[in-house]
Amino acid sequence: MSTVETTQDTVLEELRPIVRGPLVGPSDPGYDDARKVYNGAVDRHPAVVVRVADVADVISCVDVARRRRMPVAVRGGGHHGAGFSVGDGALVIDFRDRRSTRVDPEAGTVRVDAGCTWGDVDHATGAFGMATPSGFVSTTGVAGLTLGGGTGYLTRHFGLTVDNLLSADVVLADGTFVTASASSHPDLFWALRGGGGNFGVVTSFTFACHPVGESGEIVGGPVLYDIDDTEEVFRWYRDLVPGLPDELNGWIAVMEVPSAAPFPEEMWARKVCGLVWCYSGPRDRADEVLAPVVEFGAPLLTGLQPMPYAVLQSAFDGLLPAGLQWYWKADFFEEIPDAAIAVHRRYGESIPTPLSTMHLYPISGAAARVPEDATAFAYRRGGWNGVIAGISPDPADLGMVTAWARDYWEDLHPTSAGGGYVNMMMDEGEERVRSAYRGNYERLVEVKRRYDPDNLFRLNQNVSPD
Repeated sequence: MSTVETTQDTVLEELRPIVRGPLVGPSDPGYDDARKVYNGAVDRHPAVVVRVADVADVISCVDVARRRRMPVAVRGGGHHGAGFSVGDGALVIDFRDRRSTRVDPEAGTVRVDAGCTWGDVDHATGAFGMATPSGFVSTTGVAGLTLGGGTGYLTRHFGLTVDNLLSADVVLADGTFVTASASSHPDLFWALRGGGGNFGVVTSFTFACHPVGESGEIVGGPVLYDIDDTEEVFRWYRDLVPGLPDELNGWIAVMEVPSAAPFPEEMWARKVCGLVWCYSGPRDRADEVLAPVVEFGAPLLTGLQPMPYAVLQSAFDGLLPAGLQWYWKADFFEEIPDAAIAVHRRYGESIPTPLSTMHLYPISGAAARVPEDATAFAYRRGGWNGVIAGISPDPADLGMVTAWARDYWEDLHPTSAGGGYVNMMMDEGEERVRSAYRGNYERLVEVKRRYDPDNLFRLNQNVSPD
């Protein structure tokens, strides 16, 4: 028997009497399913996956991993492109069975378990006509998106997800359990708001939630233009967004029209410059606020309509199921110069597969009024969070979509603000992590040294304590 097999067996033997949740090891029938994550290109073999039943299980897992010097992976939604929620030889703390929520409508808060997706949260808060700012796909995990910052449809109206985080329950590297907030462990609370999973295992979050639109109903949807209109649309968009009311958010993309309803069949597979809008303010102002959007250019399709916020948030779920092959590249942009627009046009015309795309998400309005050093998330000067995603269901296409995304990024990066969003980066090394945090990086190192000096939590966009 190999040393690896011996280690895996002894870890399982040590964990079985002290945890209540199911354990899945390499010899168990469910192992291959347990180690899968959202990105089908990730193929790693952990020592054990523990589907934790409660906080006590988390503490036990951390204690065992620390004693054995094992890497710890933490799985919330499993959505991260680099697949950090699973690792070779790792002990995986898997929260997929911990998905409860509790809304306090009077206080305007929601408490969320670490295994929840944003669809779980939207379901809970939507019943009260409220929402917490999150992302753009409802299958995304709450934990990963929050700890990296959280840009989404409500960013301009109510700030980033981390701007709405009120407290977090955390198991630290030494096995102790704390609640981090503005008044309790404030240094840890600062670091959790954008610093990723570097500082402990968050078991639950408490967020502020806000009344959205008309009893939870927004006005939103796509507006699509021909790819030949890309440069005109981008120039109009870059000038429009900074002056919009906070209640209106819209992201821009180069993409291929999905070959599926509700898109008209005559548009299927057509390359386009697309925008997706979300107006979350009072209904009686919707026509006035959306007028510039409705009146611009000659769109191929205008799909703006009233809908529950959760409907817009989940609109792309069906197109992006778990198991696709992904390769992501990311950067922040404080402006969209003509040189960048030319790059978008060129790569928009050469999209290699139907799902491959580029998106720019605004970081302006309420999010830009937060000081850069108020949270670990540092890019607060207005602008956009940009992601280039090479995507295909076919593993044979991974090299092709990866090359397209890398080439696109290399041509676009000189126009960027320097760093990228940690939630949309692959495993790209220390310098890219440093650039993601600007002047906040050294403070993150100080917090890491205090709470995880031995770097137990290193399967992430790692802030090293050394």
